[in-house]
Parts: sequence; structure tokens; C-alpha cells
Amino acid sequence: MPIFSYLHVVLTTRLAELRRDGERGDSPVPTAVIIAGLVVVAMAVTALALAKAENWMDNIPDYTEPE
Repeated sequence: MPIFSYLHVVLTTRLAELRRDGERGDSPVPTAVIIAGLVVVAMAVTALALAKAENWMDNIPDYTEPE
């Protein structure tokens, strides 16, 4: 039984410390917005690279597309 009392005291003390601490880190919303922005930028870079590669391939003389 003393182990349960010890665990109860440790848990309630830790929860009280967490409630007192006002700084809990950044909100997940700005992080999600940043990640979404990075995804959009990555898609734009990928589309630009694909367009450049296709343009380069189209300018090769006697180029035939694979079947």
C-alpha cells in the first residue's frame, strides 16, 4: 500500500507543478501553418523542375516520347 501512496503524492505534485507553469510551448496552429506553407513551396519547386525538365527534353533533336 505505501507504493500507491507514494505514486499518488508524486503524481499530484507533478500535476500541480504543471498547472503553475504558464509556459507550455508553442501552439500547434502556427506549426501547422508553417508546415502547410513548406508543402506549398515544395510543390511549386517540384512543378517548376518538372516543367524545366520537360522543356529541356522537348528541345532535344529527334526526340520521340517513349511508348
